Amino acid sequence: MLSDPLRILLAEDDELFRLGLRMCLQQEPGLEIIAEAEDGETTVELAKQHQVDIVLLDIGLPGIGGVEACRQIKQQQPDLSILVLTSRTQKSLIHRLIEAGAQGYCLKGIDSKTLILAIRSVAAGASWWDSTATTEIRDLFENNPAVTIAETPTANPLTRREQEILALVASGKTNQEIAEMLYIAPGTVRVHVHSILHKLKVPDLTQAAIFAIQKKLVAKDLLPDK
Repeated sequence: MLSDPLRILLAEDDELFRLGLRMCLQQEPGLEIIAEAEDGETTVELAKQHQVDIVLLDIGLPGIGGVEACRQIKQQQPDLSILVLTSRTQKSLIHRLIEAGAQGYCLKGIDSKTLILAIRSVAAGASWWDSTATTEIRDLFENNPAVTIAETPTANPLTRREQEILALVASGKTNQEIAEMLYIAPGTVRVHVHSILHKLKVPDLTQAAIFAIQKKLVAKDLLPDK
């Protein structure tokens, strides 16, 4: 039995580039472009009108722009995945994208196979940040204390269960193993993981675990033994 196709909202103001993307993605089995937008406001509106699985979003959109469009979409539909495809690499932009709720970031010029893998990964709930973004994010957190996830233990945004899951992630456990250890469903683990990433404004669980432990966001009794 064939699974339903992955439904994509394509937001790109460059007509030729959008055409190339459409042709590339439509050739891939299991992907379907449901709608296309050329500006930020239309992107937000189409995301509400159509039932899509992922938004492939350019940042340099006319109107409200890609970052604000991302923020508004995530406010209205927190579970809708957003993958940014852009030519911009500024640190401040990457930080703003994380705050806006984007789950992934790719530079234009990425090969088609990698882009399709990124789309499928982000739509499945994973994060996808290319090496350029990962380096910028790491530098951002290491060199700018103002954007760390919490300044004091009392500012801890994580619940006890979220701390438990982060501690298990830090010890190298998979979602399935965590589910078995905590006697909860794997789907419940994924829900907690999504909440952790959203609260800590980090792109993946590895960085979440590192920074949460560094900032003492995980209770000492929950930390894995060294």
